Amino acid sequence: MRADNFTCATTFILVGLTNDRETQKLLFVIILVIYALTLVVNLGVILLIRMDSHLHTPMYFFLTHLSSVEMGYVTSTVPQMLGHLLMGYGGLSLVRCALQMNATLAFGSVEALLVGVMAYDRYLAICHPLIYATAMGRRRQVQLASSCWLSGFSIAVVCVSITFIHPFCGPCHINHFICEIPMVLKLACDDTRITKAIVFVFAGIVILIPLSVIFISYWLIFFSVLQMKSANGVHKALSTCSSHLLVVVLFYGTTTLNYIMPRSGRSPDVDKQIAVLYVVVTPLLNPLIYTLRNKDVHQVMTKVLRRSGFALKR
Repeated sequence: MRADNFTCATTFILVGLTNDRETQKLLFVIILVIYALTLVVNLGVILLIRMDSHLHTPMYFFLTHLSSVEMGYVTSTVPQMLGHLLMGYGGLSLVRCALQMNATLAFGSVEALLVGVMAYDRYLAICHPLIYATAMGRRRQVQLASSCWLSGFSIAVVCVSITFIHPFCGPCHINHFICEIPMVLKLACDDTRITKAIVFVFAGIVILIPLSVIFISYWLIFFSVLQMKSANGVHKALSTCSSHLLVVVLFYGTTTLNYIMPRSGRSPDVDKQIAVLYVVVTPLLNPLIYTLRNKDVHQVMTKVLRRSGFALKR
């Protein structure tokens, strides 16, 4: 027991997605490609919005923040995953585990809050178009975005701090590919009920409050759309909202399963598979969902490509 305690005080061993060496190599290639695409797509969205004044609206302002969050989120998790898959070994110091946990929880919390703010923005734009420009002015946009970043990082610091006040006993293996609070707390030697309760409360704040804002916003949007007489107005409203709702389902569906729903009777492998969705896949899909069905973005992208083509001809 003493040896195990000493090991846990310095190093955690991440079991990872698989122990099969060939599968690890295949996963390394797949995740590396997804990671590169995620960075390129999200950075492309940010640059595209900054380049054209037609996209300097509240919706795209919040979208640039969402893309920045996605880039930070995947960078805090995926490079470590790739390193472990390449080496076939998942050793991680306690300090590095705490730093990664703080980064992933912070960026994840900011994303959850931003998605709620974006729903509120859509509600104002569709239900109160006459006061929208005033109610969602530049100052209000900055205030809402700053509140999301500050709240997300503050919650992460609190949750990670109370997690690492516990002593950890062996065996020091974490059946996951990243350091997440529920998995790390399983290794604690003492009573973790208070810590789990605090983390659960903060998870509820980050997930359930924005989710409530989203449901209320879209419920009001639904009734407002029903009263519209213009078919084009209805189509535009539904098209804009459907993209946001798809992002909501992807993000909140996976995170709720791992942080809110009970884990009893569920295989740890299932938890890892769910985590792959919100750690690796969702950060790539979110900007694609927003841009692929967006005519404004298509027009700006076409304009940029034409400029590039003209420059090449010259």
